[in-house]
Amino acid sequence: MTGAPLTLYNSLSRSLERFEPIDPALVRVYTCGPTVYNYQHIGNMRAFLFADTLGRVLRWKGYKTRHIINITDVGHLTSDADAGDDKMEKAAAAQARSIWDIAAHYTEAFKADVARLNIEPPAEWTVATDHIPQMIDFAKRIEGDCYEIEGGLYFDTSKVPNYGALARAATDEGESRIDPVSGKRHPQDFAIWRKSPPGEQRQMEWDSPWGKGAPGWHLECSVMSLQHLGHPFDIHTGGIDHREIHHPNEIAQNQAFCACADTGARIWMHNNFLVERGGKMSKSSGDFRTLQTLIDSGVHPLAYRLMCLQAHYRSELEFSEDNLLAGLTRLKRLEMAFDKLDDAAHGGHPPNATTMPPEAQAYIGAFDVAISDDLNTAKALTVADDMLADKSLWAGHRVLAMMEMDKVLGLELSDLRREDLRVRPAIATLTETDIETRLAHRREARAAKDFARSDTIRDELAAAGVEVMDGDPLGWDWRPAL
Repeated sequence: MTGAPLTLYNSLSRSLERFEPIDPALVRVYTCGPTVYNYQHIGNMRAFLFADTLGRVLRWKGYKTRHIINITDVGHLTSDADAGDDKMEKAAAAQARSIWDIAAHYTEAFKADVARLNIEPPAEWTVATDHIPQMIDFAKRIEGDCYEIEGGLYFDTSKVPNYGALARAATDEGESRIDPVSGKRHPQDFAIWRKSPPGEQRQMEWDSPWGKGAPGWHLECSVMSLQHLGHPFDIHTGGIDHREIHHPNEIAQNQAFCACADTGARIWMHNNFLVERGGKMSKSSGDFRTLQTLIDSGVHPLAYRLMCLQAHYRSELEFSEDNLLAGLTRLKRLEMAFDKLDDAAHGGHPPNATTMPPEAQAYIGAFDVAISDDLNTAKALTVADDMLADKSLWAGHRVLAMMEMDKVLGLELSDLRREDLRVRPAIATLTETDIETRLAHRREARAAKDFARSDTIRDELAAAGVEVMDGDPLGWDWRPAL
C-alpha cells in the first residue's frame, strides 16, 4: 500500500478504522447485489457506485482485489424479513412470464446500467440459483441453531451472542420492520428454508431435508461469500437499509457456521440513501427513476456518477433536477478543462514531459489524503479542480495528474468529448439538422442587425426545449426533460 493510510468507516464498530488486509496479497470484497425482479432505480445504483469507488481506491493504492457481487433471483420477499410474496414469483405472475426470463432480462438490464455508469465489473457475478446445493449444505451445518415450523426452517437468533449488534437493534421495538410469522420463537428469527405451501407449485422450488421449497433471502450471501471469498474476508458492502435486518442475519448465520464470534467480514460498510423530497427511493411504489429515465431526459449517465461523487457515501443525498444538472455542469467543465489542457500539451514538449514535477505530485498526494479518509470523493474532486486551474503547472503535467486521479473518479475524461455531454431528450421534436438550419438563419439575421428576427428564432427554439448558448463552442443545447 502506498501513500496515506486508508481509513474506512466500519458500521459494526461505528468508527473509522485503519484498513489492514487479512492477506496483503489479496483484498476480498463482497457487495450485496440486486434482486432482479424489476429495473434498478437510481437509488439502488448509488450502492454500486460506492462499491466501485471502494474497489478503485483499493486498486489505486496498490492492493490486488477480488470483488464479488451477487445476483438475487430467488428468496427475497416483498418484506425484507419473512412475510409477503417472493419478489421474483410476484413479478413473473404480474408479467405472465417465466421467472427465469424475468431474472435474465433484469440481470442484463442491470449489467447495462453498470457499464453505462463506468462501474468496473466484479471478478465474478454470483447467482443465487446456481448455489442451491451449497445453501442446503450450509443449512444442514447450522441446523442445530434452527427449528422447524409449518412455514419452514427458521434460525433461532437467541443462539448467537450479541445478535443485531450491527443494527444496534436488539429489542423488539428496534426490529419494527420484521413482520410476525406464526410459530416463530422470537420476532427476530428468520427463514433459512421456506417450504412451498401445501398444494402450491412454485416456479422456483427444490427438494430439501425440510421439504420442497426455496432458500431464505439471507442465506445466499453467507453461502456465496464463504464459497468465493473464504471466511473471514475483508469488506462487505451494501445499502444502509441492509444494516438493519439482512446483514445482521448474515452475521448470525456466519457465526453459527464457524461456531465462533467472527462476523464473516472484518469491515461492514454501508452507503446512505438517495432521497427525493417525497422520501427515499423505492421500487415498491411502482413509480421510480431509473438510469434510463435520466438518459431519456437527455442527461449523460456520468453526470449522475459525478452527482454521487460530490457527496460522501455515508451522507444522505437528495436527488433533484438542480443537483443532477449541477453534476452535468461540473462534468462539462472538467471535460472542457481537460480537453483544452490536452490540446495545449500537444503544442509543447518540455523536458521530462511524462514525469510529473513535485508540484503536480503534491496535488496527487492531497488527492490521496482525501480518498484515503473514508473515500472522501467530494474533497478529492476539489483537489482535482484546484489542480486543473493551477496555471503554474505545465498543461501536460496537469493532464497526466488528472488521468491519474480519474482512475479513482471513473469519469472517462480522456475519452469524453464535449459533444457527448450535449443534452438529447428522447422526446425532442426537432432534429439537429433543423436546429442548425434555424441557427444559421439567426446568424444571418444578427449580421443584418435584424435583432427582432434573431430574438424570434431564439424564442422559437426555446419553446421547443433548445437553449441557444451564444459564445459556447457548441452553440446550443437541449433543456433536460426531467
